[in-house]
Amino acid sequence: MQTKPLSWDQIRANAAAFVHEWAGESYERGESQSFWTELFAVYGIRRRKVAQYESRAKKADGGAGFIDVFWPGMLIAEQKSLGKDLAAAEDQALTYLANVPDAEQPRYVITCDFETFRLRDLDAPAGEEAVVEFPLEQLPVEAERFGFIAGYQKREFGSAEQAAASVKAAQLMADLYVELEGSGYDEHEASVFLVRTLFALFADDSGLWERDLFLEFIQTRTAEDGSDLGAQLTALFQVLNRPVNKRMAGTDELMLRFPYVNGSVFGESISIPYFNASMRQKLIEACLFNWGSISPAIFGSLFQAVKSKEARRELGEHYTTEENILKLIGPLFLDELRAEFVRSIHDRAALGRLHERLGQLRFLDPACGCGNFLIVAYRELRALELEILVRRQELSKKRSQTALVLDEDETVKVRMPHFHGIELEEWPATIARTAMFLVNHQANQDMSLKIGISPEQLPLSESAHIVVGNALELDWNSVLPASEDVRVMGNPPFIGARLMTAEQKAETNALWPRGKAGLLDYCAGWYAKAAAYLADTEQASFAFVTTNSITQGQQVAALFSDLLEDGWTVLFAHRTFTWTSEAANAAAVHCVIVGMVKERRSSRPLFSYRAGAGTPEMQPVSRINPYLVEGPDVFVQPRSKPLSTDLPGAVFGSMANDGGNLLLDTEGHATALADARASKYVRRFVGARELIHDLDRWCLWLVDVDADDVARSPFLRERIERNREYRAASKRAATRKLAATPHLFGERRAPSQAYLCIPRHVSENRAFFTAARFDPEVIAGDANFVVPDEDGLAFAVISSSAFIAWQRMVGGQIKSDLRFSNTLVWNTLPLPELSETDRSKLITAGEGVLEARALHPERSLAQHYNPLAMDPALVKAHAGLDRVMDGLLSLPAGATEKDRQTRLMELYAERA
Repeated sequence: MQTKPLSWDQIRANAAAFVHEWAGESYERGESQSFWTELFAVYGIRRRKVAQYESRAKKADGGAGFIDVFWPGMLIAEQKSLGKDLAAAEDQALTYLANVPDAEQPRYVITCDFETFRLRDLDAPAGEEAVVEFPLEQLPVEAERFGFIAGYQKREFGSAEQAAASVKAAQLMADLYVELEGSGYDEHEASVFLVRTLFALFADDSGLWERDLFLEFIQTRTAEDGSDLGAQLTALFQVLNRPVNKRMAGTDELMLRFPYVNGSVFGESISIPYFNASMRQKLIEACLFNWGSISPAIFGSLFQAVKSKEARRELGEHYTTEENILKLIGPLFLDELRAEFVRSIHDRAALGRLHERLGQLRFLDPACGCGNFLIVAYRELRALELEILVRRQELSKKRSQTALVLDEDETVKVRMPHFHGIELEEWPATIARTAMFLVNHQANQDMSLKIGISPEQLPLSESAHIVVGNALELDWNSVLPASEDVRVMGNPPFIGARLMTAEQKAETNALWPRGKAGLLDYCAGWYAKAAAYLADTEQASFAFVTTNSITQGQQVAALFSDLLEDGWTVLFAHRTFTWTSEAANAAAVHCVIVGMVKERRSSRPLFSYRAGAGTPEMQPVSRINPYLVEGPDVFVQPRSKPLSTDLPGAVFGSMANDGGNLLLDTEGHATALADARASKYVRRFVGARELIHDLDRWCLWLVDVDADDVARSPFLRERIERNREYRAASKRAATRKLAATPHLFGERRAPSQAYLCIPRHVSENRAFFTAARFDPEVIAGDANFVVPDEDGLAFAVISSSAFIAWQRMVGGQIKSDLRFSNTLVWNTLPLPELSETDRSKLITAGEGVLEARALHPERSLAQHYNPLAMDPALVKAHAGLDRVMDGLLSLPAGATEKDRQTRLMELYAERA
């Protein structure tokens, strides 16, 4: 009994016999059904199992008709007499599809007149031919066109079509889980049952056993009301776990047609689930879907979400794209291996050595989740291995007409046990193991498609090694012993230093000195573990996708100083890019990828993005520092005074600490203005919100208040007394002390001349830092910084692209906003020493920016610097300022943010 797809040798031989048998046939009705029955047999498929002849159907116009051949979920075919118009026949077939249920919609339309085949792929990827035609006698050569009949899937990895198929598949599994959950089935057992069902569904469509054998079992061996479905599936899963020669006498003959799978999937004993008619129908609908078309990497991520109600609502909107995975595994190991393949393309011995190298590599994802990094890495390496095998055979001229012959030393060397993972929870770990089985089968199918042979799939004898445990507490050597051949990769949790739980903080404290642990995000723990794990290696490497905060602010020195001291260097890096989600209202995450190695390399790839998105530009550089720019390994440390003697210092604005008594709302402002004595002390007050959005707010500024005015003003007396009471009642001793001067702000830092007002935080979407100049009569609150700026130099500096490039590189973030720091950002800015001419040029260029703003006085800073609607005059003014500043930095015209950061880091290294 055939339980796996025919080899391509067999299929092509069958096709040749089919052509010989049917050459010259021309009559539609006489032989149509025999023709299609034998065509299915070419691919090892029994027609009666999958397809129906002369199915009654309703046309789009409401008329009735008969579909010649219909395979639900797979294909519809129309057979015509010799010479008939096949395009017209195709249109006829398509008219029937309007009334076919969604679950049964086919992907392929085939028309034939006994002499010519016409095939249309309704889901053809963009850029590929949707329609092909070829003559009957070419069927042995074109046999792969119909490979889907046997379960051979043509996959476009990473395509939108494959992603959509994976989302649909996950939705089907989510529907099943909801039904199981509603029946009261145990959560763990429901998880095990779903994984087994997934395996059976995939096997039905991918050639692991007879096509649609699982569907046939459900339809013919279970009651329509679903009452015995749970028991029958339990019995089937037990059969799948038992070798064929050890199955009990009297076992259902249909069950005996299933092959032995192995206990790794079907071994655990679970209770029998309850099913009803609705649940049975949902399982049948799942069977009608083409499971061979899914991406195990994407599907695994989605499958992980089916147990969460919230995640199910947004299924398909939260998964790591293969594109982002490839950004990491490419420069970590894959690009180098592919380059070696190209270099060895004409050298059979060199290809053999490369093949051996593939088999020596070992991989560990210590935050593996559902295994998507391992899955994509395995898939890509199997694909490269296949290219090596094909090319070696071409060079040895051992090609037969239909297949390639493998030497004994040319077996599959990229094996699932070479791939290891650590995952905190059992459910995603189970998904990871299962998804690796699926991608392994897909790789074997591709191998069979190319060279006619592949490893035996069943019973399953190998699996990926996924350990359930806490990666920050486990000894990674117990999972995979460290060696030069190890590559560590993954995507640790995105949890900021201030958002960690007590347990996570304890884990971090155990890995880093106490002074550093409090600064670092949770993902830094994986860097510490990886560095310790591979401490005695030179060529082993690791890389992680993390939030970009680890390469900004005080985290940089805290994380990378020890790594560099221990001999680690940055192997490659992807500078900040946006990791997006399609979920409604979901915030984009700004990520970096950093690879580390101890081995010295002359060239290291540095990837940069325009506006944090799109295709990166790769620049080979000699050295990448922890801020992810080309340059020396220096750490920007906080300073108490500006590095540049041309810049005045920045301090916090004034803090009221008043309980709302010195700050005035609209009513208080009106009352104060109506009081002749109080009105003399009313000042405009600017907090961060008022600064950015140009909002009105006021305060009482009583630094030089006349005691007589207080005595004669009920308004002033009341406000001052209430403030005294507020401060005196405070639990803080410092605040109670301020009760002695209740008329004054708690902290007073008001410049006596024109000054620059800088908000503590600025949106990361701004192209320029949003700051403004004010006269001394305006009081800036402590949500801002103030810099004395009588001539406007400080304003020109902070408004330049060079400054915000420095801010983005060395400043920290709060959520996704840029966080200004006087000590870490302003005081460390390596502004070149300015001549009077340089100073004048900068000030004049800064005035140009202010003049451009003044063209629209009604606009706030937020409106001026809306990245989608900046006024052309303001854009031009900033460009003029950048020309001056970039010139002072010795940068060429058209400098990018990366260029500015690289140059500023050079200057900092020289001066600091």
